[in-house]
Amino acid sequence: MTESFMPAGMPLPQPDPDSPDVGFWEACNRHELVVQRCSDCGVLRHTPELICHECYSFKYDWHKVSGKATVYSHMNVVHPVHPALRDRVPFNVVLVELSDAPGIRMIGNLVECAYEDIHIGMPVEVVFEDHPNEGVTLPLWKRTDK
Repeated sequence: MTESFMPAGMPLPQPDPDSPDVGFWEACNRHELVVQRCSDCGVLRHTPELICHECYSFKYDWHKVSGKATVYSHMNVVHPVHPALRDRVPFNVVLVELSDAPGIRMIGNLVECAYEDIHIGMPVEVVFEDHPNEGVTLPLWKRTDK
């Protein structure tokens, strides 16, 4: 991507160092996509939480995933929800299911794809957009032929 998807002036996520999602954002900064894994029962989960809903364990680690996924649902945003997005609408938002973590879904922006070309089951992969001044890297999604 040559141009940043997120325009200047748009507030970006600022991970709380005490939040259970800090490991997710640290991995994004390394251009890695991870999901939480319960250290006791092995169940994968996203969004990150403090407790496993399968075995009620508080122990977890981070499991690296490939970043390949398929579109589960999608929408086209036509109303700018923030003034900084005024020149960016319309844009695409997708809910994807990770290929190597069945049942795990993530939401994000789909870049470099016309809305009319998006379809359920379409293969996508994660791409990362660095925002070094804000100290955060955003995971975005891009269509792939594989």
